[in-house]
Formats: sequence, structure tokens, C-alpha cells
Amino acid sequence: MTYCVGLMLDEGLVMLADTRTNAGVDNISTYSKTYVWERPGERVIILMAAGNLAITQAVVNLIEEGLVIDDDQAQPETMLSVPTMFQAARLVGRAVRQIYDEDAEAMRAQDTPFSASFLLAGQLKERTVRMFQVYSAGNFINSTPDTPFLQIGEHKYGKRILDRALAAKNTSLKDAVKLALLSMDSTVRSNLSVGFPLDLVIYKKDTLKIAYKARIEENDPYFLQLSEGWSVALRTAYQDLPPPDWI
Repeated sequence: MTYCVGLMLDEGLVMLADTRTNAGVDNISTYSKTYVWERPGERVIILMAAGNLAITQAVVNLIEEGLVIDDDQAQPETMLSVPTMFQAARLVGRAVRQIYDEDAEAMRAQDTPFSASFLLAGQLKERTVRMFQVYSAGNFINSTPDTPFLQIGEHKYGKRILDRALAAKNTSLKDAVKLALLSMDSTVRSNLSVGFPLDLVIYKKDTLKIAYKARIEENDPYFLQLSEGWSVALRTAYQDLPPPDWI
């Protein structure tokens, strides 16, 4: 399992994913689940994946090769040719369904569930920033100002802080990075199937180029400072709250 989170703000996007792949307690590996397609000045598209690694990698490879989205389409589409982010989401959904058609029956014979989900976000020239969550059935939803973040994988541990603190209009990219990292910190602490290193991608609206892309290791000084500071702040906050008057 993994944990991926995408934050869509007035200023742009913050995307964060772990890299742990867990096939049992004695079979843990590191694989990046983050993919970026970028033509500076023309488009930036970011895809993050959770679920069965073989399925998600097959989906990405199929997208790289190109797929016909509509039956009357002459040429296959890739992330570098789709005209809108909506069509990019349709491309991911079509790839998921094709892999399902090819592999699902064999996986059922091995008692292996077909598990794959994706976060897709980005912007094309003269278009707005958009973010989608694509499910294992190939259908998808998009983020809105009322729901400025989307999560896939082991999302429950990191959701609480985002629910309480994130607002699309009032959260800067810098503060959004802090929230995403704290969301990941809560997840890493509570679930062994999520772990370092982390992949972080930041995109500023209308720039049509990646602002920042980094791999964050477990001993990263800023992450350690953030994690410890958050622990201290939580302990202080609950200690400052009044005790129940019925005890």
C-alpha cells in the first residue's frame, strides 16, 4: 500500500507520495509512484498511483505508448497530446479498463484483487488547473474549492489535519507543503505499509513548469523539525485544554 495526497489551491498544486511497496513483512521495496509529463510553457501533468504495483505500472506504460480514447479517433493520445486535463483523466481511465480487461480474470484465479487508484493534476496552456481522482473502475471525480484535496491509498491517518486546516483560498503553497508533510507524518507513524523516501512536486498556477520536485529522505532536517514540532504542539495543546469538571 502507499499514501498519496494532492492539494489544489488558488496558488497551484502540492503533490506528495511515499515510495514504499509492501508485499509482506519480509518483502518491502522502494518504487516511485510519481510520474510527471512536462513541456515548459505548454503543459504540466502529474500522476500519482496507489494499489497493486504491477497494475499501476502497466497503466502508466500503456499511457506512455498511447491509447485511443474515442472509437472514431484516428491517432492514439498520450499525456503530451491530450487537449485538456479532462481528456487526460479519460486517458487514465481508459488505460485502467484495458488492463482490467487483460488481467482481471487471471488475477481472480490467483485470488488477487484488482486494486489501483490514481491522482492526476496539472494545467495546459490557456486552461485552468485541475485535479482528478481515478478509481479502479476507470471512472473519476475532480477536486473543487469545497474539496481542495484528494487522497489515495492509506488516507485515513492523514485526513484529519487536512479537514481542519486546509482552505483553497487562504492556504499558501508553503503552508500547503507543511500540511501535506504533516499528513504524511501522521500516516507514516501509524501504518507500516507507508514509508520513506517521499516524492514532492509543487506547481505554481499559470507558470506551466514545475516549481519544485524533490525526494525527501527519512533523515531530512526540515521533515524531522516539522514532525517533532508537531508532536510538541499537540502535547501542549491537549495539556492546555480544561479537564472534565465531572472528575
